[in-house]
Amino acid sequence: MQIRTLTLSLLFSLLAAGQAVAQGHAAGAIQIDHPWSRATVTGQPAGGGFVKLTNNGADDKLVAVRADVSATAELHTMQMDGNIMRMRQVDGIALPAGQTVELKPGGYHIMFMRLKAPLKEGASFPATLVFEKAGEVKVDFRVEAAGAGTTSHGAGGHHH
Repeated sequence: MQIRTLTLSLLFSLLAAGQAVAQGHAAGAIQIDHPWSRATVTGQPAGGGFVKLTNNGADDKLVAVRADVSATAELHTMQMDGNIMRMRQVDGIALPAGQTVELKPGGYHIMFMRLKAPLKEGASFPATLVFEKAGEVKVDFRVEAAGAGTTSHGAGGHHH
């Protein structure tokens, strides 16, 4: 009887582990972790999108993002222009082989432009990440507090 209970327990543990893996996102050899966005308020025209991308294969590039929550989605970076930090649109974000690139506040990020409705904290929305070589993958961006990601890891509800 104890062996049967142990076997069933092991079986359920393996099934649960499989479910955890199935809920992760990947595009080919690119692992996609913690896609998130900040909450916005009514009338705010744009929102930022952030995600951690780990490339376990050959060099690739994130070239586009599509999402129904906005009219368009653009890839951006932040750069110093004299003494002023400016946001600039980029054609793509390089993902070198064996490297992790984190799209985060103050660096590379996604801008969801002309939002159709405010992004509400606790909600999520689907988007499609388009890679030059790995193709397309649908992910869900979780909407976190408006101040999320402004301090080091552990703040803003980051869950890794």
